[in-house]
Amino acid sequence: MRNTAKFSTAVLAAGALTLGLSACGSSGSGSASDTSGPLVVAASPTPHAEILNYIKEHLAKKAGLDLEVKEFQDYIVPNTATEDGSVDANYFQNQPYLDDFNKKRGTHIVPVVTVHLEPLGLYSHKVKSVDALKSGATVAVPNDAVNEARSLKLLAANGLITLKDGVGSEATPQDIAKNPKNLKFKEVEAAQTVRSLDDVDAAVVNGNYAISADLKPAKDALVLESAKNSPYGNFLAVKDGNQDDPRVKKLAKLLTSPEVKKFIEDKYAGSVIASF
Repeated sequence: MRNTAKFSTAVLAAGALTLGLSACGSSGSGSASDTSGPLVVAASPTPHAEILNYIKEHLAKKAGLDLEVKEFQDYIVPNTATEDGSVDANYFQNQPYLDDFNKKRGTHIVPVVTVHLEPLGLYSHKVKSVDALKSGATVAVPNDAVNEARSLKLLAANGLITLKDGVGSEATPQDIAKNPKNLKFKEVEAAQTVRSLDDVDAAVVNGNYAISADLKPAKDALVLESAKNSPYGNFLAVKDGNQDDPRVKKLAKLLTSPEVKKFIEDKYAGSVIASF
């Protein structure tokens, strides 16, 4: 049985400050020299926590690493908890998202090692192909800046829309130059995109949420993001200054080990792609 703590966003938001050193044995990001106790890592349930739990159950003991995994259902609290020292590290995000988060929230989170890519996909409970989307169809997209832009780029790459020239990682529906199907966009929290599939014609869903909902991105997506030259690899991250924590270095080595690569390949069958 996994010894993994699961938290709802509401509980975490109220209790993040109480998950401190005495509660979880974490050294916290404010005391990089104190590396006693377990390494506490915040992670999205799938595939991040699953990968960490594989390490915890099969590799950590031999490497001399005491690892504690805490599951978070959102994309905000893992970073704020890492910033305030409630956890030692997190594993759930990519570089464009982190850059945007640090800029807007004044946090100081930095990547340690990139582990995998989760291709973003367009899914539907109502049509079997993008060609079957009717004029005026509603498409749900994540409402955070990076994932929304990423979603629009996916749609543009597959001919559903055309974005204005020069649009970067902060594209919104207002940056659409051509929309031949007159698609309407419903902006929702990333975690809600997969739950919106019964209410919209299609939804762009992050890979981890798709897998959690028993969708198989490589098989079920109408269109799927290309992994080639992608800037969206997910990585282990810490508060700046904690990169040299020996526990973090041990975990970084394990996350990019041959054993973890095989675990990813065997378990996710192309829905999650190792980046090392």
